[in-house]
Amino acid sequence: QVQLVESGGGLVQAGGSLRLSCAASGRTFRAATMGWFRQAPGKERRFVAAISWGGGNTWYTDSVKGRFTISRDNAKNTVYLQMNSLKPEDTAVYYCAADRYGRYGTSGDEYGDWGQGTQVTVSS
Repeated sequence: QVQLVESGGGLVQAGGSLRLSCAASGRTFRAATMGWFRQAPGKERRFVAAISWGGGNTWYTDSVKGRFTISRDNAKNTVYLQMNSLKPEDTAVYYCAADRYGRYGTSGDEYGDWGQGTQVTVSS
């Protein structure tokens, strides 16, 4: 099992930046695909970005490509989401998730471990 704790959310104006962090514990972190998902009020949770266990592969939903960057530091058991050029439509609770099987998925069903979420609010 991988325990995940997100931090770094907050209130920012449109065009601003935030960096989310996800601290992981558990021996399987370094082999896990790590993902970020988000859930806006009244909407389903949706995939944002993910990174392979070694960091060599990353993939994003189209709406954040060129603005968000996912990275990981396996020595620190931490994954990051750098968010630039934020828009009001990026407002959501952001969740960190781990897929211990190391797949290249975008479905929440493929991620078995989840953090509690951190709120990101972008004002216009």
